[in-house]
Amino acid sequence: MKKTTLNFLLLLFAVTVMVLAIWGPEAISGYRDKSVLNEIHVKDAEGEGEGYRYSLSRSDKLYILAEALNSQTLPESGQYTAERQEAPGETYGGTAGTYAFIVNHRGPSDREIKEEELFEAVNEGLDTLKKLGILPESVRDANAAAYDAVLYSAIDVLEPRNNVAVWKVSLSNIQKNNDRGNRLIDAYIDADDGKLYEFYVRTELTWEDMDPDGIAENWSGYLGLLAPLPYEGNNPLMEMTPYFKKYKLTGAGKGDTTATVGYYDGIQELFVKISR
Repeated sequence: MKKTTLNFLLLLFAVTVMVLAIWGPEAISGYRDKSVLNEIHVKDAEGEGEGYRYSLSRSDKLYILAEALNSQTLPESGQYTAERQEAPGETYGGTAGTYAFIVNHRGPSDREIKEEELFEAVNEGLDTLKKLGILPESVRDANAAAYDAVLYSAIDVLEPRNNVAVWKVSLSNIQKNNDRGNRLIDAYIDADDGKLYEFYVRTELTWEDMDPDGIAENWSGYLGLLAPLPYEGNNPLMEMTPYFKKYKLTGAGKGDTTATVGYYDGIQELFVKISR
């Protein structure tokens, strides 16, 4: 009798274990689903745009922006309405296709300059360039009513966390049909700190009034970079104007960047640029 009872209990235990093995996981999963569905769950997350970008040196930022600008075609100035032909035998590196310059639809992060703060930063930059002797005092302040502003990202496609957020500020088409004298025409501005990486400015000065070496040195100092070196192999056909001088800005990480100080005589426009 005792043996029969023991066998029955063992059989009952085995059946119970089998039922739990089959039904248990499904029941637990359903219970968990009920605890998640149809309820609002709050979880702290990183702020908008935070944590997606490496901290880059100034020279690396400049290099990435230059390569990204060179990878696309955008009108940089009124002088560029004609198609630019690259001078025979001249190249700017073999990185085409590995950098991109795209509109940043996310908007500025908490750490970056907002659109409502942008022109205060632009005018601070212009004032600094005037004090350094890069721009004449006659250049007028910029304002939101007269300019268009778009936030872009310059991206290293092979390593997307290496990217630079820049504001592109351009005198609006309406204003371009009016008085453009002594005005900023186009500029690329660091969205982190407002530094002007590239700019085109109408001025009353002539090329003979300018010191391109001094402009290049003061501008690189303004960016916190080493003094520029002469660019070897200057070709007079590299630009759409005979009035220019090129420099090499040495970089510690990504590579060197070519910068150009130039002047369009017909429209009296000074430019400092890192794109072609």
